[in-house]
Amino acid sequence: MRRGKWQLLIAFMFVMALFMAACGNDSEDGGESAEGSTDESDEGEADNGGEEGEADSDSDGMADDQSLTVNIKTEPPSLHPGKATDTTSNAVLSQIFEGLTRIGPDGEPQKAMASEIDVSDDKKTYTFTIREDAEWSNGDPITAQTFADSWKWVLNPDSPDTDYAYQLYPIKGAEAAKKGDKSLDDVGITAVDDETLEVELEEPTPYFLELTAFYTFYPINQNVAESNEDWAADAGEDYVTNGPFLLDEWKHKNQVVLKKNPDYWDAENVNLETITMEMVNDENTSKQMYDEGELDWLGSPLDAVPLAAIPQMKQEGNLEISPKAGTYYYSFNTEKEPFTNKNIRKAFALSINRQAIVKNITKGEQEPGMALVPTAIWEENEEGYFDDNNVEKAKEYLDKGLEEMGLDELPKIKLSYNTDEAHAAIAKAAQDMWRENLGAEVELNNEEWNVYLDSMTEGNYQVGRMGWIADFLDPINFLEIFETVGGNNYTNWEDDEYASLLQEARKEKDEGVRKELLREAEQLFMDEMPLAPVYFYTNVYAHKDFVKDVTVGNLGTIQFKWGYIAEH
Repeated sequence: MRRGKWQLLIAFMFVMALFMAACGNDSEDGGESAEGSTDESDEGEADNGGEEGEADSDSDGMADDQSLTVNIKTEPPSLHPGKATDTTSNAVLSQIFEGLTRIGPDGEPQKAMASEIDVSDDKKTYTFTIREDAEWSNGDPITAQTFADSWKWVLNPDSPDTDYAYQLYPIKGAEAAKKGDKSLDDVGITAVDDETLEVELEEPTPYFLELTAFYTFYPINQNVAESNEDWAADAGEDYVTNGPFLLDEWKHKNQVVLKKNPDYWDAENVNLETITMEMVNDENTSKQMYDEGELDWLGSPLDAVPLAAIPQMKQEGNLEISPKAGTYYYSFNTEKEPFTNKNIRKAFALSINRQAIVKNITKGEQEPGMALVPTAIWEENEEGYFDDNNVEKAKEYLDKGLEEMGLDELPKIKLSYNTDEAHAAIAKAAQDMWRENLGAEVELNNEEWNVYLDSMTEGNYQVGRMGWIADFLDPINFLEIFETVGGNNYTNWEDDEYASLLQEARKEKDEGVRKELLREAEQLFMDEMPLAPVYFYTNVYAHKDFVKDVTVGNLGTIQFKWGYIAEH
């Protein structure tokens, strides 16, 4: 938050009242994915947002200036809810849009655009009542048909760049429609009337109310979208939203400015008037801005705390660290040699010293990752499926793989990553480990986030840094990424038996049996090793003492709806 010199002078003349922040957990630097969780007993009983669900804040100490400044590092790849796939975009979208539900400060889904939610006895039919006062920022009404049309747009085979369409596949007929095997009219999404949306599922889905809080499920103003297909490219009168804040300015590659939405249904519980989101990609620069009072937040899930600053900030008690349901990994392009061979992939995976990386580089209490699903979801994955830094076994896999491929030695390898201090340091460490342990010559290649995403999507890489933050707290969210080639599966690996296990798990009603099926799928995945997990994420962040009730979730999200600036 920028303040004038006179305010800085006053700050030196008066004793500042310090307030402890009420915050939770968060997401990923560089860009990935995110959201929240509920168990089966909560279905249909989401807490109401607003008066029953807001964060526990004390409005008596509020400052007159309710302006907040943060750093999101890079340009959001997409501010179209149906096209977005990363945490940078999510950091903006979750403030300016709202779905039928919203993840509350306690991490559980609340009623948002839906004022009532009823669930059938068989857990397969959800009936949502749309709020009477739900409207777009241009005054257009939001109806059940709005949601039906928005979701079906994502499922339309002709809609471009809808990599997250599979999040809607729990809905009856959704997958078949997206693949062009069924009509969109046959999908289980029905606007009964203006206020009533009925959704039929293929099978009971315990986390469905978390999905309806996810950005792919956000509504889109169809009237605007049909008249301007580029409506989401810039701020302006066509960028119509329904969340707590409005997209006031979008200075590309420079800054996003959000303003409070006075017509939001729960506006009385929104305190912040302005949120300025800078795009400063250098962590040391953002740390300096934070120290000088130009930023009010540093670190997860918006940007990153400089690695060198972490030990001192921890020692001074100025850093918050909490678990995050996410996995940092190196994706192998299984269509490019030598990573077409699973033993070569295993050799590279096992020859990484994860403990050294989290101890000497990241320093944010991350856990070495020897599995796909993080320990925040499956505690038993603390041991994982192989031993960390097992160089002897890695060399055995290497020899076997080279023999299978008819090679005497490894070809030159290119390791790609998006621009970020930690990504660069980890890549350099992996380069050294692979050279020392496997004799591999590894070239490093870094690209800006938007360019990097295009390279990964087009398969223009050999080994690439990627990470996944849970969209909901269920292991299938990690496993289903790799069910088919495309979408967020940059490995180009797929397996019929693996896909069959996931399909079986979706239909299984016995939770114990379901878990065994998912564990079997993960075992198969780790045996094939289309990626090398490195560590399980934590949230590492700091904020000014006067920033209150900003909620950081263990699914990589940050919400400013309940936040405020205290007097200081």
